[in-house]
Amino acid sequence: MEGPGMPPGRRRSHGHGHRRCCCCCFSPLLLALLVSCVACQAPPVPAAGEPPWDGKDVLVERSYVPPECPRTVRAGDFVRYHYHGTFPDGAKFDSSYDRGSTFNVFVGKGQLIAGMDKALIGMCVNERRFVKIPPHLGYGNEGVSGVIPANSVLHFDVLLIDLWNSEDQVHIQTYYKPENCTRTIQVSDFVRYHYNGTFLDGTLFDSSHNRMRTYDTYVGIGWLIPGMDKGLLGMCVGEKRIITVPPFLAYGEDGDGKEIPGQASLVFDVALLDLHNPKDTIAVEKQYVPETCERRSQVGDFLRYHYNGTLLDGTLFDSSYSRNRTYDTYIGKGYVIAGMDEGLLGVCIGEKRRITIPPHLGYGEEGSGKIPGSAVLVFDIHVIDFHNPSDTVAITTHYKPSNCSVLSKKGDYVKYHYNASLLDGTVLDSTFTLGKTYNVVLGSGQIVLGMDMGLRDMCVGEKRTVIVPPHLGYGEAGVEGEVPGSAVLVFDIELFDLVSGLPEGYMFVWHDAVSPNLFEEIDKDNNGEVLLEEFGKYIHEQVKAGKGKLAPGFDSESIVKNMFSNQDRNGDGKITADEFKLKDQEPQGHDEL
Repeated sequence: MEGPGMPPGRRRSHGHGHRRCCCCCFSPLLLALLVSCVACQAPPVPAAGEPPWDGKDVLVERSYVPPECPRTVRAGDFVRYHYHGTFPDGAKFDSSYDRGSTFNVFVGKGQLIAGMDKALIGMCVNERRFVKIPPHLGYGNEGVSGVIPANSVLHFDVLLIDLWNSEDQVHIQTYYKPENCTRTIQVSDFVRYHYNGTFLDGTLFDSSHNRMRTYDTYVGIGWLIPGMDKGLLGMCVGEKRIITVPPFLAYGEDGDGKEIPGQASLVFDVALLDLHNPKDTIAVEKQYVPETCERRSQVGDFLRYHYNGTLLDGTLFDSSYSRNRTYDTYIGKGYVIAGMDEGLLGVCIGEKRRITIPPHLGYGEEGSGKIPGSAVLVFDIHVIDFHNPSDTVAITTHYKPSNCSVLSKKGDYVKYHYNASLLDGTVLDSTFTLGKTYNVVLGSGQIVLGMDMGLRDMCVGEKRTVIVPPHLGYGEAGVEGEVPGSAVLVFDIELFDLVSGLPEGYMFVWHDAVSPNLFEEIDKDNNGEVLLEEFGKYIHEQVKAGKGKLAPGFDSESIVKNMFSNQDRNGDGKITADEFKLKDQEPQGHDEL
């Protein structure tokens, strides 16, 4: 039997709150427990002293009333309920549980026996009632052939599962809304959200949380059931709301053919994680811009920057700070995602900005690693430095003495103090803290090329700032633990002393005319051979007497050995008269006396 005076129920099928969703099944175990629970709870017995039922009207005993009852059944409502139908002796004549389906019907429209129409009025979802119906409000003196005898009193144990009205609309209850809500969902936006989907009685039929993946969809273009399309409009990222959808705005009479029965109201508990529109471009929020900004980044520049990368809901997916190393890249060349390529243009050194990137300018529908597909990305960046491969050394002179006639050049031996830092002001090194100057020979490769260039054409006492791009500094590798790779270097220098070097190619020069008998003067024992000891002793005597000069800034013994080696043509450890030659007697480019 399909129900008390009621034609059979009907079904239909679709998806869930989402036309494409595959969800968890309505548990047979849960249904079995529900049946057993109803069966084990005996109908209420009138309290002692109460007058016996006179059978003139319906008797309703409220066996269970839920703590919250936002709505009760009224005439004209559509309800879904389970029931057991028995005679006063306990013999069962019908049960919706046996069919595994609720009984679905309009109330107060003559579709039920009169007693049941009255008994359902005022019920809450999840309320349980024990109902006694006299014959004249049931099947009367005719009964139902073979099932219900004439003039039968009927007992119904009823559990209300669902109720709605044809005039209902989508009901929205927002229970959390972030203070900062700069944008809300509009028609054609693409959203990512989590949800729990339940029936009105609280039974879970689906959950994105169980799949550990958001539901991603366009809103307002028919990808969702109409009630969800409407219920999502106006939400902020981070907002949480409960969306109650009547069946005619959900899956209607047939349900989805799986977990959702026909004529079911649906309740979605939604948390919005992300939203964007396909027409969106990047959004740049400048959080800090230095007062002095002499240069802004352009296409082709190489940047070093720190960043925190989050999703719109604040979930951190990456951070350069956690690696304690900047992210280094060219911009405008496709080395980074398109949105970051655009967002890094026009920045100053030291600037902080927030770059919000829609997925079509980020990692798209597929995502990457910890970044889910179709995710909006938020990067909080801090620009540490940038340069261009075409950059050369930049020199700013802060002080120059009035007497500045002798200028440093290649080969000169210079002594200077310096403070070394990065473009963001991070101190790397300082000779002032050591209390002694740094001493080098210019053009000898003793310092990075950019610093060598920056020390040229200086006079003693001059002060200048030298900015060295990495390709003239320590390059991509940097110096482990000291100088980051690809770092622009800033040197504040002061020249303290300058010793003029020798002409290029010379390690020793004469102040006076060279003796025509130079070999004989070096060969003290007149044996026709000069050993290293003789050669070195002679050179040092000439320097001490002021007759000659060794190249400054180098170890004198090393220079002497080098000079001797150049004269010892055959490498036998001695110089003969035939091997010995002066500079003007050497082939071009050969270092010698």
